[in-house]
Amino acid sequence: MGDTLVLLNARAGALIDAGADHVRQTLESSLKRRSDTVEVRLVRPGYLKDEIQRAAQSDISTLVVGGGDGSAGCAVHALAGSSKTLGVLPFGTMNLFATDLGMPADIEQAIERLGDARPRRIDLGRVNGRYFHSLSGLGFFSQMARAREEVRGHKLGRLFGVGLAAIRALRRTSPFTLDFRTERRREHVEALAVLVTNNRFGPDWRRPVLDEGVLEIHIVEHAGALSKLKASANLIAGTWRNDDDTDGIRSLDARHVVISRKRSRTFASTDGELRRERIPIRYEIRPGALTVLSL
Repeated sequence: MGDTLVLLNARAGALIDAGADHVRQTLESSLKRRSDTVEVRLVRPGYLKDEIQRAAQSDISTLVVGGGDGSAGCAVHALAGSSKTLGVLPFGTMNLFATDLGMPADIEQAIERLGDARPRRIDLGRVNGRYFHSLSGLGFFSQMARAREEVRGHKLGRLFGVGLAAIRALRRTSPFTLDFRTERRREHVEALAVLVTNNRFGPDWRRPVLDEGVLEIHIVEHAGALSKLKASANLIAGTWRNDDDTDGIRSLDARHVVISRKRSRTFASTDGELRRERIPIRYEIRPGALTVLSL
């Protein structure tokens, strides 16, 4: 069955609320159903990336990470193409990846169900050579990631913080001109945002399929202030799939896409992490690149 290492963000609110000792004991009990040995470590956020890298080089067969989409993204990049299996617990804010793997939002239920999860191969995206599990965005999306960091832990709560971040992102977002090309087309576009997703997202930011073998590119074209507001609201809520009037949001699929702008670098928000990327930005799909625990 192999050995399992569990790395948990020691500052995660879900861990603190449930109680660290209780979480550790429950995890050990749940995962012993599928592992020869189980080790659970609580790691401070600043050291989590290094611990994941060390785990990727170790002899363990399964790594479970308890954190947000950013922590999961670090583990995805470290384990992609290897024989190791990745499990994800929803200890973050959005938890897009954990949800797509079938993990319940309730941490107690997620820990219990993790013991019943089964390995499966899924696709990964790559941006400039770095793997990602869910999505990568430019323009409004990079501004949203920046603003979310500024309001993280707001005293009025998560919902108010998201709203405040959206307002700041809208104020800072301005149209930009880009060239993009895929294996089938090439275009020159004035846009407010570009979102590249690993496989297709449906309503409410959920992916029905994780091994379709395609990227989907969503382009929010610039068409005035009202369009900017409506399109941004639809993207945040994940409701653009529910409405025939997409408010200037155009979607297409491809196996790879190259995006160019008149600058050498630009910010991109990839799986919740803000990074400066080299121009041109190269996205590609890597089918079956990772084994994960999924329900």
